[in-house]
Amino acid sequence: MSNARYQREMEFHDKIFAADTRKSAAKYYSITHWSSKAFYRNYLAAHCAGKRVLEYGCGPDSHSLFIASKQGAVTGIDLSPVAIVMNRDAVQQKSLSKASFSVMNAELLAFTDSSFDLICGNGILHHLDLARCFAELSRTLRPGGTAVFPEPLGHNPLINLYRKLTPRLRSSDEHPLLKSDFGKASNYFGRLDITYFHLTSLLAVFFSSATWFPGMVRQLDKLDQALFRRLPWLRKHAWAAAIVLSEPKKSVTHPAEPLSS
Repeated sequence: MSNARYQREMEFHDKIFAADTRKSAAKYYSITHWSSKAFYRNYLAAHCAGKRVLEYGCGPDSHSLFIASKQGAVTGIDLSPVAIVMNRDAVQQKSLSKASFSVMNAELLAFTDSSFDLICGNGILHHLDLARCFAELSRTLRPGGTAVFPEPLGHNPLINLYRKLTPRLRSSDEHPLLKSDFGKASNYFGRLDITYFHLTSLLAVFFSSATWFPGMVRQLDKLDQALFRRLPWLRKHAWAAAIVLSEPKKSVTHPAEPLSS
């Protein structure tokens, strides 16, 4: 990661994590509870017990405590020192010995080859140089292991318009994933499984305060899955996708400056 880009990302995330400046977007993320977020947590629960796990870009709302509670030995990394301090405090309060955290450059991991059975991260890849991070993920994932990442997609014109109108909510370097980015992943992994989420369910955002909001979201989630099965061309217009990478090819890594503490 270039020094300038790294510094911008670190400063941006330190600020939003310390001040919790993204509260205004909370209603949009409320629709994820029963679908993409549930997929992610269920995947972690099913694959982390007794395994060595890396949480890649843990943020302040880390899943590492959840993984540790399921008997996974987890290391969380993030470029934000603020996020790492917050997570270390949380671990200390809960006395979870199986979770540890370090500030680290995600594009040059300070771990030996084939270190982890499972690598996970929620909305992290679209902040990174994909060739560099896929190379590092492939290098540090053990043969037979998997990596799972819920990520925003960048094809839907209405969602992209909202992004343009709310630039303060995101860093200048982030890039929601495109279909072509999945091809980049295939250079480093033999298998790529993608599950798409949130198309018509985005309409429920306007009714987030209603008592019937959860039921509405569940029904629209079912409609979304039916549409994605029957009309595959709609998939790229989803808000998000959960990406599962496996069969690492152990590609050559890209040079970068490490940062860890």
